Amino acid sequence: MSPAPVAPPRPRTSTAPAEQEATAQAPQAVPEKAWHTVVWDDPVNLMSYVTYVFETYFGYDEPTAARLMMKVHTQGRAVVSHGPREKMEVDVQAMHSYGLWATLEQDGAA
Repeated sequence: MSPAPVAPPRPRTSTAPAEQEATAQAPQAVPEKAWHTVVWDDPVNLMSYVTYVFETYFGYDEPTAARLMMKVHTQGRAVVSHGPREKMEVDVQAMHSYGLWATLEQDGAA
């Protein structure tokens, strides 16, 4: 007696067609917008002190720190750092500890 014919194995897919369709329709994660640390002009701190803070805390070179300080002085505010919210909260608190006025702002605001 001869053996019964064996059908060749079917190629296997990693997911069933219904699962593939559901995956294709699943909402994609939207990356969170970046956050900014904004330093505001104030009538108290000297321009040289603000420049010093930007150099000391953020590690900016003197020309960059001076440019940001002048933006604060002439435009009333400057974005001095950007990144994830948690890091920007730390930067805002640091600016407060130096006696500067600073807030947190999400990218796209104002």
